[in-house]
Amino acid sequence: MAGRIKETSIQEVREKARLDDIISQQVTLRRAGPGTYKGLCPFHDEKTPSFNVNPSRGFYKCFGCGEGGDVIDFVMKLEGLSFFEAVERLGDKIGVQIQREEGDEAPVKRGPSRGKLVEAHKVAAEFYAEQLLTPDAVVARQFLAEKGFDRDAALHFGVGFSPRGGEDLYRHLRARGFSDEEVVTGGLVAHGRSHYDRFRGRLMWPIRESGGDVIGFGARRLFDDDRIEAKYLNTSETPLYKKSHVLYGIDLARKEMARTREAVIVEGYTDVMACHLAGITTAVATCGTAFGDDHAKVLRRFISDDQQLRGAVVFTFDGDAAGQTAALKAFKGDGNFTSQTYVAVEPDGLDPNDLRIKKGDEAVRELLANRVPLYEFVLRNIASKYDLDRADGRVDALREAAPLVASVRDESKKMGFTRDLARFLGVDPDEAAREVRRAAGRPAPQAAQPRREAAQTAQAGSAEAPAAPRRPPMPHPREPRFTVERETLKLFVQHPVALGRTTGEITPEAFTHPIYRALWEIIAGLGGPGAGTGDANWAQKLGAAASDPLVSRILAELAVEPIPSAKEPDAAYVLQYVVRLLELLDQRRIAEVKSRLQRSDGAADPEAYNRLFAQLAALEQHRRGLRNLVAE
Repeated sequence: MAGRIKETSIQEVREKARLDDIISQQVTLRRAGPGTYKGLCPFHDEKTPSFNVNPSRGFYKCFGCGEGGDVIDFVMKLEGLSFFEAVERLGDKIGVQIQREEGDEAPVKRGPSRGKLVEAHKVAAEFYAEQLLTPDAVVARQFLAEKGFDRDAALHFGVGFSPRGGEDLYRHLRARGFSDEEVVTGGLVAHGRSHYDRFRGRLMWPIRESGGDVIGFGARRLFDDDRIEAKYLNTSETPLYKKSHVLYGIDLARKEMARTREAVIVEGYTDVMACHLAGITTAVATCGTAFGDDHAKVLRRFISDDQQLRGAVVFTFDGDAAGQTAALKAFKGDGNFTSQTYVAVEPDGLDPNDLRIKKGDEAVRELLANRVPLYEFVLRNIASKYDLDRADGRVDALREAAPLVASVRDESKKMGFTRDLARFLGVDPDEAAREVRRAAGRPAPQAAQPRREAAQTAQAGSAEAPAAPRRPPMPHPREPRFTVERETLKLFVQHPVALGRTTGEITPEAFTHPIYRALWEIIAGLGGPGAGTGDANWAQKLGAAASDPLVSRILAELAVEPIPSAKEPDAAYVLQYVVRLLELLDQRRIAEVKSRLQRSDGAADPEAYNRLFAQLAALEQHRRGLRNLVAE
């Protein structure tokens, strides 16, 4: 092995490896000011972005965990490499030929370099893709055709075929200059009495990391005489491939994830292909393991899953018992996301690939459009096991569901889930809250009156004075469930703009907090947000119209709070929040109609059932129309 890397080569790597390009392959960066970007730190789990990047200076810094440095430091930390290994890795990526000093002592070799392992996987992927065109791969091509994938689809996803011979790939890699140690360490070849191909006679999917490098393979059984009976095989754990961190399709999905702040998790390679070909280009799948916490961390970095303007994570599950178990596991990991989580289940139990074959691309898009909140799907599944027309059935359903709700770490979500659980089961909300607290091991608060209050009530006799109405608490500025409402009102106060019919569709019902709703009614009473366009005294006019001290107080807060935007908000920026506000309103209305549909008896009253169904269809169509407004 040659000596140390020359200082000139190190300097060339630092100059040519763009820090933002390298980091963007792992983290979605958003502009945070002139020349600076911000995202979720890849080195620790966080809910609010504190990872800052300054490309012009060539440095990054996380103010959460303290990690910082230049592009070489980033690669060293991320991939667990030494300084010189990181320089070599970057040199391979950007095409810099590394020069070494003559006569220096060679660094200690620690097994095959990452660069050689990546190159071996690249060569293997090309080899498998070429083999798909051979006569021996006719069964593989037939399988793809039956699944609805043509030659172009196979090329787009790099699908290939591993020959049945047993040593074809091994001989090919050796002829290309790779050592036995490299091909075995990379998991491409196994070694017993001799070397043999890890995958033989199977349909092959290259599994890539987010930057596009192939790091492993998924292999599907094709032949009945295959001695390995498992339908799917995946690359075993290697220095490149860690299945708990790997998501198939992330290389194709990451840019669209960053743009839409949405991720779709499906269950298999063909489902990823079907979704992408149907236009759902944010779809990914785990590789031979269930979706876990580490997968969630990977996704969060790409969808910028923070507490400002949250996105969506959509799981697709089969409607059978296994699918319900998977949904339950996903719900228990819901706290990994600040984004809203949903489930999309096809009524006939079809997965996205089968759905595309039988009903076409539009049906796949409709499946994802008709998603329901994950918590609602899980809680309704529990409720469906009991006779809710019986008191004991409602009690038993509540007892089973309460521990699940109690396990939710986010207190705001827990309160919301408890209210909806009460609605699903038809029980009193206070009863549901007591059961959830009991399940969490916390005593329910005392409901008895204080002695002084009881004495006053006794003295008053039977003619009790009406109790004063309770004042709603002030909303916390960072309360996640009210984020969209607060940010929308903030824009209406600071940057009022007319958005045509879109703002005309906002009703008081769009605001779930009473104080936010009251402020909207003042804005609407003065002519709506468009009335303040170009009016320097707009905030003062709103203040003059606010008679409630709490509304005046919230108005004062919103008038001075920073807008989370690096540039002056324009109509398109405001529209994003308005559309999200209306989408959330549609979601609540859709959930209510679905709840009524579930309780309705279509056979006993078909007219009422059809009326509800038409209402649901209209709401779904309206929600899709809102998304198109932002897409335009």
